[in-house]
Amino acid sequence: MILFVFRYQIHYIYRFSDIIMLEPELLASIIRKHRKAAGLSQLQLAEMAGVGKTVVFDIEKGKETIQLNTLRKILTVLNIKVQLDSPYMNQILNNENS
Repeated sequence: MILFVFRYQIHYIYRFSDIIMLEPELLASIIRKHRKAAGLSQLQLAEMAGVGKTVVFDIEKGKETIQLNTLRKILTVLNIKVQLDSPYMNQILNNENS
């Protein structure tokens, strides 16, 4: 486990080999940083993603519950990719392609 401090808050990153499990506050920071780097307001990001403006606000405040489809829309607009990995991933992918 790796521990680091960002903006006076403690965040934990759990590493399983090269895989990182993100805490909600860290995900919030990542989304906020990408949004600002893109020069977007929360409202602009919400409009581009087709979600309500309160959704972006909630995510950036570290809300722990959000619909996966909503998060995917926001990540797509910000060009953030998420990769899933597990000991069974190759088997799962091979079964879907068969």
